[in-house]
Amino acid sequence: MTAPTPLAAQGTAAVATTPAFDTVSALLHSRYSCRAFLPAPLPRATIERILAAAQRTASWCNAQPWQLHIASGATLDALRAALQARVAGGPPQPDLPWPREYRGVYQERRRECGLGLYDAVGIARGDRAASALQAAQNFTMFGAPHVAIVTSDEALGPYGAVDCGAYVAHFLLAAHSLGVASIAQAALAAYPDVLREVLGIGADRNVVCAISFGLADAAHPANQFRTTRADPASAVVWKD
Repeated sequence: MTAPTPLAAQGTAAVATTPAFDTVSALLHSRYSCRAFLPAPLPRATIERILAAAQRTASWCNAQPWQLHIASGATLDALRAALQARVAGGPPQPDLPWPREYRGVYQERRRECGLGLYDAVGIARGDRAASALQAAQNFTMFGAPHVAIVTSDEALGPYGAVDCGAYVAHFLLAAHSLGVASIAQAALAAYPDVLREVLGIGADRNVVCAISFGLADAAHPANQFRTTRADPASAVVWKD
C-alpha cells in the first residue's frame, strides 16, 4: 500500500489522494443494499476473510462489543420459518428502541428510498398489499444463503450499539470488496425472541441488527435501483 503524502507537503491548493483512498471511495460509491440473492452458499474461507477485516473496526475503549451468530443451511431455513410465523402472530418487541419518528429531510429520504424500490419492482404507488409483500421479503432474508445476527453486550447500552454500527459498515465494505453482496437489516431485530430461541442468543445480548449476505441475483429488478446521498456539505458545520 502506498503511504499517504502529508497535506503539508502537497501544498494548500492540492487535493489529497492516494491509491488506498481511491479504492475506499470506489467501494463506498459502488456498494448497494442487495434485495435478491442467489441460493449458492459462500465458502467458509470467504466469510472468515470478511470477519477478519471487519474485526479491525475501532470501538469505544477498544471494547469490540459486537458478536455475530451466523445462520446458514437448515438453521437459516428454521429461522426464516420461525420469523414469518412470529410476524403474523404479534407486534414487534425490539431490544433497542426504534426511532420515535422520521421528520423533515429524514422522512423525505426514507420515502425516496421506499418509492425507488417499489418503482424498480413494479409496485404501483398506493398498492399497500404489494408493498407489504415486498416488506415481508425481509424475513426471508431476500433469499440469501447466510445471515449474521449482530448483538452487543446489553450493559454497554447505546455506545455498544454505536460500535456495532461501525462494525456493520466495515463488514459490508469488506464483503463488497470480495464480490459478496449484502444488506443490513433492522427488520429482523424487531423479533429478538425468535432469534434467541432459534440461535441460542443470551439474554445479556442486545440484538442490534442483521446482515444478510451472499452472491447477488444481478438480474433481479430489486437490485437495479440505487439510493442517493446528500451533498457532504449539508452534514457539516464548519467553525474556523
